Amino acid sequence: MSTQEVSVPAVPPASGAWRAGDSRGGRKFSRIGNVTLERGGRLDDVEMAYETWGTLSPTGDNAVLVLHALTGDSHVTGDAGPGHPTPGWWNGLIGPGRELDTDRWFVVAPNVLGGCQGSTGPSSPDPGSADGSPYGSRFPYITVRDQVTAEVALSDRLGIDRWALVVGGSMGGMRALEWAVMEPERVERLFVLASTAAATGDQIAWCSAQMMAIRCDANFHGGDYYGAGPGEGPHNGLGVARRIAHTTYRSEAEINLRFGRLPQPGENPLGGDGRFAVESYLDHHADKLTHRFDANSYLVLTQTMNSHDVGRGRGGVAAGLGRVTARTAIAAISSDRLYTPGQNAEIAAGIPDCAPLRVIDSPYGHDGFLVEVERVGEILVELLGEPAQPALATH
Repeated sequence: MSTQEVSVPAVPPASGAWRAGDSRGGRKFSRIGNVTLERGGRLDDVEMAYETWGTLSPTGDNAVLVLHALTGDSHVTGDAGPGHPTPGWWNGLIGPGRELDTDRWFVVAPNVLGGCQGSTGPSSPDPGSADGSPYGSRFPYITVRDQVTAEVALSDRLGIDRWALVVGGSMGGMRALEWAVMEPERVERLFVLASTAAATGDQIAWCSAQMMAIRCDANFHGGDYYGAGPGEGPHNGLGVARRIAHTTYRSEAEINLRFGRLPQPGENPLGGDGRFAVESYLDHHADKLTHRFDANSYLVLTQTMNSHDVGRGRGGVAAGLGRVTARTAIAAISSDRLYTPGQNAEIAAGIPDCAPLRVIDSPYGHDGFLVEVERVGEILVELLGEPAQPALATH
């Protein structure tokens, strides 16, 4: 089926993210219809934003699905520019002659359901509202499985019956894994990086603090802040959430080695409003996020990560992983304290056709899956270089 593309100029919501419908930066859009939700209810008239590179083969056997993490989007590769406030998050991996060679592969990267970079999310117009106002607090609770359901519908619109590879890291890894569990006959190869088979109590705890920071912002207004004036959204709460999260994304050793107790140049942290260098670093990352991301989407997607459990309703994690028929590679980051090598080892051990766990030695903690592009590329080439196999029967 062909996609229905739209070209509607975007209006930035109060928190600085782009509304669904923004046609800039090479995005395409597809209306996928209604999405029935795991928890009950549905989202009507859902729109998915995505980007593509390369050309789909006549048989459709060269499609690769790339899934982004929490604050990523469809812009996997390319420069910053209109519609894309930051450069591609995996720059260097996609293109002619690169690891995801677009002379061979057709690469698709959707913006996740619930996001704020083109796909239906809390800042999108609510089709059930009389005045077309954004969902805000009315946006429903969604799970990783709901997000994959939307991506399956997008795949159908694109005419892709089976993916040669589904790949993702962190939250993207959760969706990649769910793809292989929910739709095993549609995933030939699977590559999951720095993720987990089910959100742990520790991960949920870190997420809880981040969500509370946003909800306690005086400008949050229960999630209905889009009518506020420019710059009046819950930026402070979102910034605190980002500071908490970013601390878990890097390793203790790197933070201590890089910053230690150094003061920020020109400031005295011993009294007054002076900062340590690490505080300035966290301020910088908080400021960057609040200028490009919607606080409600941050809440929705964080809750979604907490919902992740491939074993729910399937007889447990081991039974869930046992449904995967894809030829699989799992990679962990040696210094990751958020999604630990042990959690990734559990995924590798539970999937029938999985190579031994690959541990990427990196000092950068969880962010290593974004930083260590060369090592990620090596594993990609190894997985994609193997001859294609016929689809296996589902469990």
